[in-house]
Amino acid sequence: MSDSVAVDAKRILLRYGAPINILDEVPDEDRIALAREITKTDLVKREKILTKLLTEGGYLTP
Repeated sequence: MSDSVAVDAKRILLRYGAPINILDEVPDEDRIALAREITKTDLVKREKILTKLLTEGGYLTP
């Protein structure tokens, strides 16, 4: 996977509210998968869905 894809994925996730300290722990492949999922959702739901996905993935605690 190209570094630019991973960087773009991190930017997308940061834009929609992912804490940077959490993203540093998320592997690049998971970041890319999360970013792809987020871009498929409605704009107004992205922040809520991202929080849900990070929690389900074990990266955030509820």
